Amino acid sequence: MSDQSLPATTRWSQRQRYGFLEQRLYWEGAISRSDLMRRFAISAPQASDDVANYMGLAPGNVEFDRSRKVYVATSNFAPRFIVPNARHYLTQLLLLADDAIDSGDSWLGAIPAHAAMPRVRRRMDPHTLRPIVTAMNQRRAIEIRYQSMTAPQPTLRWIAPHSLVYDGARWHARSWCYNRSVFSDFVLARILSIGETRLSGIDATLDRQWQECFTITLAPHPELSETQRQAIEMDYGMTDGVIGISMRLCMTHYFERHYGLDLPTDLLPVWRRQIVLQNRSELELVRATFGATKEPA
Repeated sequence: MSDQSLPATTRWSQRQRYGFLEQRLYWEGAISRSDLMRRFAISAPQASDDVANYMGLAPGNVEFDRSRKVYVATSNFAPRFIVPNARHYLTQLLLLADDAIDSGDSWLGAIPAHAAMPRVRRRMDPHTLRPIVTAMNQRRAIEIRYQSMTAPQPTLRWIAPHSLVYDGARWHARSWCYNRSVFSDFVLARILSIGETRLSGIDATLDRQWQECFTITLAPHPELSETQRQAIEMDYGMTDGVIGISMRLCMTHYFERHYGLDLPTDLLPVWRRQIVLQNRSELELVRATFGATKEPA
C-alpha cells in the first residue's frame, strides 16, 4: 500500500507499527499485542487499536487465533505496507551475529539458529572517526599522522577528506592528499593521531575516480559445466548469462580483490573461481584514462 492510499491522519509512527506487524506476519505467521507493546513501548489499548486499524486497512490478511491468543496470517495474506525482502531478513541475522544490534532492536521475533563466519574486527576508534567526519561536513583539511604500507615509518600528512569508503573489510577516508597532490584512500585504522585543522578549498567533484562510475560485467567461469553455469546464473541473479555491477571507479580494485578476480585464472581451481570479469580491457582503459590506483595511501 502506498502512502497516497493511506488515510491522511495516519501518522509515521503508525506506519512503522503496521510495517512491523506485517514483517512478523510474513516471516513468522503470527503476532501478539505484546509484541507491539514491547517493540514500540505502547499500551495494550494502543496495540489493540493498531491491530484493529490494520485489519480495516488490509481486510482478509489477519484472523485471531483464540487458542493461542495471537493474530495469525490467513492463507490469503498479502503484505500491504512492506515488500518482503530476503536480504533484509538475513541482514538482521548478520547484525545480531556481529553484536551490532540487540535482539530488542530487531524486528525478528523467533530468531532461528544461525551462525556467521567470524570477522577479524579492525580497530574502529571513534576519536579518529569523529574529527574525520567533522572535517568532511565542514570542508576542512586535517593533519594526520599516518602509517602507510609503502613507507617504513609513520608520516605527517595534510588531507581533505570528502567521503567514507568500505572495501568489504576496512573503512577508508577518501581524501585529497596535500603531500602527494592526489585523491587517495586512507585506512582509518592506520591514522595514528589527529592534529590541527584548517579550511580546505578542495572541490570533491574534481576526484574523477570517485565521480566516474563503471559497470563491471560478471559471467560464470567458462570451464564450468552447463548445469553449474546455470546454478551460478541463478545464484548471482544473472540475465542471459551475465550481470552488471555498477560502482565508483575507485572501488573497482577492492571489488576485484574481494571476489578473487585480480588473480590469474590458472591460480585457482574452477570451483574456487566461479565467476569471471568479462570486460577487463574496457575497465583497464577507463582506469588508465582517470589514473585509478590499486592501493590506498
